[in-house]
Amino acid sequence: MYPNAILHEVQYLYNVSDRLDSLTEQHPLVSEALITISESVRNTATLLEVLVATKMGLSGPEPANA
Repeated sequence: MYPNAILHEVQYLYNVSDRLDSLTEQHPLVSEALITISESVRNTATLLEVLVATKMGLSGPEPANA
């Protein structure tokens, strides 16, 4: 997989994290779990971005709402 393909997935993960965050207000009974999962997804995206930058010599797009 080429670095740009990985960075595309990184952006997708950031978007998933944002969407999960937005669901917390609509679903208060599971909002804590949604926040935890959202943070985990965002952390995974960040780790992938760092991996690409350090191992493949590319810097990724700026993280959304970081």
